This record gives sequence, C-alpha cells and structure tokens, in this order.
Amino acid sequence: MAKTTIELDNAAQTLKLLGDKTRLTIMGLVKDGECCVCEFVEVLQMSQPSISQHLRKLRDAGLVKEKRRGQWIFYSLNTSHATYPIIQQILEQIPDQKEKLRALDEAGLRIQCD
Repeated sequence: MAKTTIELDNAAQTLKLLGDKTRLTIMGLVKDGECCVCEFVEVLQMSQPSISQHLRKLRDAGLVKEKRRGQWIFYSLNTSHATYPIIQQILEQIPDQKEKLRALDEAGLRIQCD
C-alpha cells in the first residue's frame, strides 16, 4: 500500500484553518455527520454571520462540503480532500463534539430542516 504525501502548501493551509478554535470545533461537529448553520449558532453561541464567515473559509479551502435542502444549507466533512488524513488525525486527538449535539437534541434545539 503506497503512502500518499500531502503538498506542504496544502498541509500548511489546512493547519492554519484548523488553528482557529471555532473552525476546529466546527470540523469536530461535522466529523460524523452534517450540521446546519443554525446548529452551529446554538452550539457555539455565536452570531450567524460570524459562523458563516468561518464556514466560508472552510468551504473555500474544500475542507467541508455544503448541501442545500430548501432554504437550509448543511455542512459535512469533505473526506476526499487531499489533507483529510491530517484532519482525521487532529479530530481524533480533540474532545468528541457529539456531546454538544446530544445536548441540543435533549434541549429540543437540534434542527431537523428537511
């Protein structure tokens, strides 16, 4: 099995983006599924425009994918990105963010935008 190497520029850009706590948390939240902007706003207790700026940076770099369903946009981890192996390693080292989504569920704040 041949090991793929990641270009230094790509690795540096990914690490720079993940060096921000908010973006790292967002990546942790979408590690196992997809989330809507509204959910990020609730979990992170930040304004929607601020969350959207972080998501735009992640999307423009190709680290997350977006899928539109009606008026809602859902974000998920782009597992086919060249730097995904780095992202995967980092996400395994940080606290699991699923608990934050579970807390939203229990509070009845988890968005079901279908």
